[in-house]
Amino acid sequence: MKSSIVKRSIAIGGHRTSVSLEDAFWSSLKQIANERDQAVSDLVAKIDADRQHGNLSSAIRLFVLDWARDQAPAAVEESAQLAVA
Repeated sequence: MKSSIVKRSIAIGGHRTSVSLEDAFWSSLKQIANERDQAVSDLVAKIDADRQHGNLSSAIRLFVLDWARDQAPAAVEESAQLAVA
């Protein structure tokens, strides 16, 4: 089975680096950057600066996971409000 992990090159902090991410994480990362009116490279630079340990790809995955978890309660509440209306 072919892996959906793709290595991408990105410029952060004035230098180029590569990250290996599955398409779903890359798409979500672009969505988050777009919602924040921010360049993907700027968002990745922030994630890189804030990471405590692990590699950059793992830090991005954890960031996207946290973002998705934060979105879930809002989606549930919105669905409940629509059901009542």
